Amino acid sequence: MERANGSRPAGCGVALALDFWPLCDTWGIVVQAVAGVGLVICVVLMLALLLWSACASRRRNSVLAALMLFLMATAGIFALPYSFLIALSPQTCPVRVFAFGVLFSVAFGALLARGLSLLGVSLARGWREVCVTAALALVQVIIATEWLLVVLVQDKRTCQFSQPEFAMLQIYVMVLLATALVTALGFLRYTCVTYSYRDSGQVHGQNKVQASLLVLTLLLSVCVWLVWITLLTYGNRAMGRSPLWDDPVISVALTANGWVLLLGHGFTQVRFMCKHNARTKDPPLDFTGWTSSRTPPAAPPDLKTGTDNEGFQTDTDARRGNDVAWSGIFMRELSAEKDYSIPRPTTTNINEPYDEYYGHRV
Repeated sequence: MERANGSRPAGCGVALALDFWPLCDTWGIVVQAVAGVGLVICVVLMLALLLWSACASRRRNSVLAALMLFLMATAGIFALPYSFLIALSPQTCPVRVFAFGVLFSVAFGALLARGLSLLGVSLARGWREVCVTAALALVQVIIATEWLLVVLVQDKRTCQFSQPEFAMLQIYVMVLLATALVTALGFLRYTCVTYSYRDSGQVHGQNKVQASLLVLTLLLSVCVWLVWITLLTYGNRAMGRSPLWDDPVISVALTANGWVLLLGHGFTQVRFMCKHNARTKDPPLDFTGWTSSRTPPAAPPDLKTGTDNEGFQTDTDARRGNDVAWSGIFMRELSAEKDYSIPRPTTTNINEPYDEYYGHRV
């Protein structure tokens, strides 16, 4: 960070302006390296998803588009620390005011829309998940644009802001973050206390893992935001480090939150999509050797026809109606001339059944 005595960092050239000194300072180089690695990984993931989308089914294109939007916002978050490493100027001020809130609103809006989609809310299913994310981010776009128009056009002032004012511009983003966390906690509770027989055990376990990672990502984001807002509005001033530490605190917070989003949601969603694609490409089950339910069973090799046992003989007409004694049991053969049907009750008076009961005609 910029040194209190105003000395030039060792890595800065003589011709480099004072506004760019943090870029060649030790802490600035570390922030640039860590943020640069995250930015490169986001770009590589987006290119890989674009190539993979060519062979993906249309059913997964909506999830792919939502993930691409999230990765674009995360890549922007990794690129934003460079505007805070350079000193505040009329050129960097609009970028800080506009891009900071908009990028985080897209990222947290995507997490909120994903949580609603996992909960089964019809408003955030399919392509509507992308629309919900864009609509949530549009609110922060309006807020930042209105502030810039009021300051630069209406009041005709230079783009400057105090640290509490910058924190207040992110109130809507903090509301999105809190709402996304509540939604993720609700989905985690749903996966832990309920079980749907429509889903297999593997799908239920995957939903529980997604809910846990979503809650962890949002909880870590909340911690990052609490730390940088506290330091920016109170901590640096209380320690006598304001304004020297203000921009470095935001740069470190951006880099840390970017890695939280990338590791907690970006990588995991790509992995879940790859596993889903691998399951759909599994070879069909081999039913060789199975018999169909419609196929009659094969006859046993040595089937007795009854002729081998003389005790079993075909009944003839001469034996019917005669008594047969077999092994001490007396049986009588049924005669074909007799009627063995069960008698049914019949009514004697069909026309007026109650005349005999009352003794007269009603």
